[in-house]
Amino acid sequence: MRESFGVLQGALLGVVALILAFGLTLAVGRYEDRRAATVDEANAIGTSYLRAQLIAEPARSSSLDLLRRYTDLALRVSKEVPGSTGMRRTTAAEDVLQRQLWGLAGESIARAPVASAPRLYVDSLNTTFDAEASRLSSLNNRVPGAVLALEVLGAALAVGLLALHIAVLGRGLVAMLSAAVLMTLLLLVTFDLDRPTRGLIKVPDTPLASVRASMVPPPAAQAPSRP
Repeated sequence: MRESFGVLQGALLGVVALILAFGLTLAVGRYEDRRAATVDEANAIGTSYLRAQLIAEPARSSSLDLLRRYTDLALRVSKEVPGSTGMRRTTAAEDVLQRQLWGLAGESIARAPVASAPRLYVDSLNTTFDAEASRLSSLNNRVPGAVLALEVLGAALAVGLLALHIAVLGRGLVAMLSAAVLMTLLLLVTFDLDRPTRGLIKVPDTPLASVRASMVPPPAAQAPSRP
């Protein structure tokens, strides 16, 4: 009886371990995707800011100012909860700035239809908008709720069997406590990774902050004297 119970318990613990590992892998993958999306958006904004310095006035100064404000909003996204009212307000403000930036880019091309600088700027601006959409998508890409529920249920069942094992055999308390602590930590890490702007493990906004800091000094390139 005890031998059969031990085999069943070992098999169940193995299944629970696989489920926890699967959930943790999903959470880590999504976390890495969010970090990569943040870096991509920061690089795209930085490129657009550099190229905006090469277009003619008055679009140049207006575009540089809008890009600074756009970067501030991108940084704010790092602190907003996905799907919240604050996030929707921030993304709506980004959409407004995108339309204004695109309008100025169109004016710049209209003034110099054969110049290369406006065309390069439009290309980088389009990449910036695509990067913002990819980043928002990654922030909303969560581990499926069914997987998280299965992890919690499996862990609870495993701890219950370990407790029953102690009640039957009268020993193994240290092993049960160690297993319970380990499973709890794995669950906490998985849930924390799945909450990109909350908890202890957050997606760093350092790349965006660095780009914003580079916008503080005067633009390195002077405005062209003519389109």
